[in-house]
Amino acid sequence: MNLQDVRNDLEQRLPKERYEHVIRMTETAKELAEKVGVSVEKAEIAGLFHDYAKFMDKKELLELLQRDDEYELYSQYHSELWHAPVGALLAKEKYGVEDEDILQAIRYHTTGRAGMSDLEKIIYIADLIEPGRKFPGVADLRQRIEGESLEDQMTECIQHTFKFLVHQYAVIFPNSFDCYNEHVRRRKEQ
Repeated sequence: MNLQDVRNDLEQRLPKERYEHVIRMTETAKELAEKVGVSVEKAEIAGLFHDYAKFMDKKELLELLQRDDEYELYSQYHSELWHAPVGALLAKEKYGVEDEDILQAIRYHTTGRAGMSDLEKIIYIADLIEPGRKFPGVADLRQRIEGESLEDQMTECIQHTFKFLVHQYAVIFPNSFDCYNEHVRRRKEQ
């Protein structure tokens, strides 16, 4: 797979601002991967594909999602979540990505899950903290996780996400609950 071809494809299919987010997020993921000894190449591939399906037509997204084993679950939640499993599907089918760790990192970058691999955590964290993100509290979040272990970074990030979702009265995806609970339990056991 030629990653420049992927970048060119992304530049054509995504709005400029989203494309720039993907590039910044990918660079952030590569930096995190290098710091913790995870494959930088895998982080780059997962980073580039994390929002590959983000701006697809909702009807087309739903048609592709129907091929997913967890279609019934995802279809009960906001369509904003659908791009992640569909992105993993397209990375596999269109570009031949076979590495399950990369595919899982793409799939769970929005929701998290219990038992995440280090690569999955890196993609989740990088998506949240890349330098272009401007949401309330992001500067504080970046400061809190600076120099922390990958586990502690993930704990802070999932807690931040939960606080945001609860404040918005958003329906929370079950995998996110599992991820949150796992990290809270881990922290209490320390």
